[in-house]
Amino acid sequence: MTRNPEGPPPRDVAAQSPARTKAFARIAFATAASVAVALAFTGAPAHAALADAAHVYSPHLRPVAHISDTRMRIDTPGGPAEFALYVSRDWDQPQPGVTRAIIVIHGKLRNADTYFHSAEAARDAAAAQGANTAGTLLIAPQFLATLDFAGRDKPADLLRWDANGWMAGDAAVAPQAVSSYAVLDAIVARLADRTRFPNLRHVIFAGHSGGGQVVQRYAVAARDLGALAQAGIDVRYVVSSPSTYAYFDAERPTPVDARACPDFDTWKYGMQQRPAYLADRTPAQLEAAYARRRVTYLVGGKDDDPQQKALDRSCPAEAQGPQRVARAQAYFRYLQARHPQGFEQTLHVVPGVGHNGARMLTSACALAAMFDTPGCAP
Repeated sequence: MTRNPEGPPPRDVAAQSPARTKAFARIAFATAASVAVALAFTGAPAHAALADAAHVYSPHLRPVAHISDTRMRIDTPGGPAEFALYVSRDWDQPQPGVTRAIIVIHGKLRNADTYFHSAEAARDAAAAQGANTAGTLLIAPQFLATLDFAGRDKPADLLRWDANGWMAGDAAVAPQAVSSYAVLDAIVARLADRTRFPNLRHVIFAGHSGGGQVVQRYAVAARDLGALAQAGIDVRYVVSSPSTYAYFDAERPTPVDARACPDFDTWKYGMQQRPAYLADRTPAQLEAAYARRRVTYLVGGKDDDPQQKALDRSCPAEAQGPQRVARAQAYFRYLQARHPQGFEQTLHVVPGVGHNGARMLTSACALAAMFDTPGCAP
């Protein structure tokens, strides 16, 4: 049985006993609270500073249990770098049998191995429904944080990000300042290489929770998809149960007091202060491209807990709604109202499922979006 990708991570040194865990939590929270007070005195909103403090001791701030041994070389203006990922075939060799590539993005825990296994489970479930999955290539990128290198002897040229900066398209902090979105571009470029993949027809990005946030923002931001289109390859995005979405203007489900919530429209929640990867295009240009893309939104019908532990409860996130179901429905209505003609994106509420990546990515509607299987009710 596949473990829930957003479930408890493997135990680490700080979690050897309940007493030690509680002591570590108290130390972490006290330190965070001190930082919060300092931020408040510098002018940061007090409620935002305290909210940040309350969530410092979180599972996603622990080193990952596994770093993939598979590497992809990326050439950047500053020099070469390597990126960790899981891949189901040797894609350094020509793969004429590959017709479909599925790129599954992990969540905040950066546990790409677990998501790779979820992708395998989805492929097997689609095959059980009669889909031809023999030509499927599975790819699970691993966006590492600096803390993942603690106590590890890893190559200096392996890309790593500051905390969760990879989720918003930030540049890596080492060894080269390359955006996480540019890493996805590099994967796209390799898939578009017809000497490697002469018969590729479909490329699907899929992600749940934090990975769903990455997929949704990359669908907004992506630059270098022209090579796939020119080769007749269709591109799809499966956005499963993210905490938040990128809005294209200051409209939200309910009016927002910008004085009380000044960051509600900044990236990754809105279009203000976009990272360099997106700064070359206007919000209108980004929205026009996004509205044409094939995006399937999924959210679990029971993923409606406003206190769910992995839910973003910051002020900019709360401006989008109280919980994931409400936020998904509000965002979809927002897009439908802005694009009444020719809008073909879809939203599906998966009945009976809470915040569970394995169940969401093997649901009927996820399989339909990834493998063209039947059974997803409109």
